[in-house]
Amino acid sequence: MTERVDPIKMHKEAISLMENGKYEEAQELFAKTGELYYKGQNYFGAAEMYYKAGEAAVALKDCEKGAGFFMKSSDIAFSKAFDRYGLSGLEQARDCQKVLGNTKEVVELEKRIKEINDKQKEPEGESTFSVFS
Repeated sequence: MTERVDPIKMHKEAISLMENGKYEEAQELFAKTGELYYKGQNYFGAAEMYYKAGEAAVALKDCEKGAGFFMKSSDIAFSKAFDRYGLSGLEQARDCQKVLGNTKEVVELEKRIKEINDKQKEPEGESTFSVFS
């Protein structure tokens, strides 16, 4: 008999580990939980867990791993139109790349961030509806 894995329980446990400074354990559990959420089609939860795994990696001063988790979070978020969350992941990944001294990656990420910000500022189209006409 196999034991049922509860990603919500894992999620809560990972947050508790993070709050208690157990970053390595938290990082591993966030990543596992992200994978389970993704398989269960909880895409926002998956994006959030990979983002949190990135935060734990940064707390461990492992910016390379952090950048990877932030990019994974961002990719999931953008694939499901969670653009603000995706943008946050890109910004965190960029900051990790800066720490690593990866100028090329920083430039690419800044370009992508600017494109997304510019796209969000564009009006969706003028509405002809007016309560005054």
